[in-house]
Formats: sequence, C-alpha cells, structure tokens
Amino acid sequence: MSLRTPSSSPFRPKARIDQSVLEENKRLIQLIDRRKLLRGGLSLGAISMLAGCSVTDRSGVQSFLRTVSEWNDRAQAFLFRPNHLAPTYAPSQVVKPPRFNAWYDVEDMDPVDVPNWKLELAGLIADKRPWTARQIAELPEQDMIIRHICVEGWDYIGHWGGVSFRQFLERIGADLNAKYVAFKCFDGYYSSIDMPSALHPQTILATKYAGQPITEPFGSPLRLRTAVKLGFKNPKWITAIEVRNTYPGGYWEDQGFNWFSGI
Repeated sequence: MSLRTPSSSPFRPKARIDQSVLEENKRLIQLIDRRKLLRGGLSLGAISMLAGCSVTDRSGVQSFLRTVSEWNDRAQAFLFRPNHLAPTYAPSQVVKPPRFNAWYDVEDMDPVDVPNWKLELAGLIADKRPWTARQIAELPEQDMIIRHICVEGWDYIGHWGGVSFRQFLERIGADLNAKYVAFKCFDGYYSSIDMPSALHPQTILATKYAGQPITEPFGSPLRLRTAVKLGFKNPKWITAIEVRNTYPGGYWEDQGFNWFSGI
C-alpha cells in the first residue's frame, strides 16, 4: 500500500505556536487541572477552541483561565456541604512537630511578641473589642485530628486544639449571614474564606498542637485550622479578623490560586 502525503489542514496554524503562554499561566493551569475540571491535559489547541481567541492573545488566554477558575470557585461553593465532616485519625498517626510552610524559609521568620499580641476585629461585628491570647485561652476548647493538604501535593496528619470558630463568631456578634471572613497575619500574609466554611464544625481558631501550645514557627499564638480547605487557606500568626460582604481576596488568591480551594 502506498503512503499518502497528508494534506494540509485548514485548522493548522501556518506559523509555529509560541508555547510561552502556557508557561506564563502555568500556576493557574495547574490549579484548574488539580480540581479535575479539565481532564486529560490542557493544550494550546484546547485553550484557543474554548476561549475563542488566538493563543498569542495573552490577555484573552489569561481572561479565559481566570473565568474557568472563578467558575470552579462557584461550583465548589454550590457543592459544599456545611455539616459534612472530614475524616479524622488516630493519635498514633499525628506528625510531630507539624510541617512548616510559608513563602519564606523558617530562618527568615520574625518572632511574634505573644505577651503583647492582640487580635483585632473589624467589619460586620457587634463587639469589636480586641482579644488577648489569655482571653482566647479561657474559652472552651475543641480538639480534632485531621489531614493538612497542601496545594503543592504534600500532606500530613495533625492534632489541633482551640476555639470553635463558629462559637467565637457568635460570641463577638458577627453577622453570620455575611459572605466572607478575612484574616490578616503578623508576617504580612492575608487570606479569606466563605462564611459557611467558617461555620463548619471542623473549623477552629487553633492555639494548641498535640495538646501543647502552638510554638513559634507554626502559627503562635493563633492560627486557623479547618478540615475543609487546602493548607494555604489556613493563615498563621493571625492578628486581625474582619467579617464583610465585599470580596477580600488573599495573598495567593490574588496571584491566581482558586479562592474557594475546598477539599
């Protein structure tokens, strides 16, 4: 049988496609793919067909990818079950100490002045008086052993203790019908979560790890721990909490990470 020379396709571009557009948006593509919205890989052809734009149009590609990411957020929020509990584990499985994670090395971390630390409150909250570490330690404690899952692919099982975030929000008179809870941290980090996740039974303001006060590298004196979010949605060294209805963004979210980031 003779071989036929393939005829040129009218859909094949005449010039070589610049692959750099994928590299520039690599983080956003990985986040979309991690949620399994686009299975089987994301190609330049798929982007151009779905987006209805040329792959050389960087603003069009970026706009399309962000639209998919935002749709992903809305889909996750719709599917979220506010009373569904995440798996818990045995004390023998707990990793000690917990794993340090930040955008900088542990050696570059500035210490928190815990005796003079205060938690500031803002936004849709009736009682905005600041809290000290001692006041928070006097509140009823909740204990849970859950899995911490990082967006980078690693995980560990941790034993966390602290105050039910729902009970804390109720105590300070927060508007529980508001959309967002935003956090500011000592190291300049900031993040936010949706109110239903804040009210989840496995969301706490953590002050202890494995029965002992959280130590300096891991978020002392206060950090968020929730079983329903990826690791970067659990801010450490919290200095301020704000309840609001306008979108607050976040350190990684403003760089392209999915905002909802549920698990």
